[in-house]
Amino acid sequence: MVNLELYRVFYTVAKCGSLTKAAEELYISQPAVSQSIKQLENQLGVSLFNRTHRGMELSAQGGKLIFNEVERALALFNQAENRLNEVQNSATGLIRIGASDTIFEYFLSDKIVEFHERFPAVKIELVASLSPATIENLKAHRCDVAFVNLPIAEEPELTLYGDCMRLNDIFIVGEKYKELANEGTMSLTKLAKYPLIVMNKNTVVRTSLENFFTAHGVELQPSIEVGSWDLMKRLVSSGMGVGAIPREYACNRMANGDLFEVKTEPALPARSVGMLLPKNAAISYALHSFLEYFRKND
Repeated sequence: MVNLELYRVFYTVAKCGSLTKAAEELYISQPAVSQSIKQLENQLGVSLFNRTHRGMELSAQGGKLIFNEVERALALFNQAENRLNEVQNSATGLIRIGASDTIFEYFLSDKIVEFHERFPAVKIELVASLSPATIENLKAHRCDVAFVNLPIAEEPELTLYGDCMRLNDIFIVGEKYKELANEGTMSLTKLAKYPLIVMNKNTVVRTSLENFFTAHGVELQPSIEVGSWDLMKRLVSSGMGVGAIPREYACNRMANGDLFEVKTEPALPARSVGMLLPKNAAISYALHSFLEYFRKND
């Protein structure tokens, strides 16, 4: 019996030239991709790929002989699926998305609105928590996909797709400390003498900031700890101190002249938002439609 999914994996690996890239496109683990290729090769009794330092290349006596036929066959199946989708008109069901309020506001909101306009029959449930709690929600099946601040510890039961959104952390001040923004580049040691406003403990961004200061021999001693970026921006704008925030979350206030960037040497390292999915979990048509929409709009 023909196993269509094995041929889908074969085609994706051939198109991507890489097991890793194919796994990302298929939203399954790399070992699952490798196992599918081995299973298909055993069924056909021929090696389909040559494993080289450049990646996966179709073998002359195997993969190259069947690639065009597989491509045409999959195209026919896709046409059949698209025809059914047109009849059904749209995806249905429920998508539960886990993320922090900030990620929802600055990264996901526009995508979710546009997706809902395209697939109005899909119910969308937003599960808002900080990144550590969002990861636990995904592991406990309280959400179907999660978007979290990186870096995070490796989770064996989850697959991470990183760099969905780049975050460039900077220091900001209001009018009271505007001279710091006009001084050029400051050292961390000098900056640490001013009142610092940072996020609460047990958040990814706070841990990253503490590690950064420690790595450069400076002790981070915040004057104020906050639980939201909006509160930080208000306090900084009011002259309470120097904040550390992703530029992407403060660009509007900086453009309005309420906040000013303080450049440091060394500069804060860039971070990113990543997407998490349970490993080898079945993906509903509604969720797959969302993930494809998300990939298309990256």
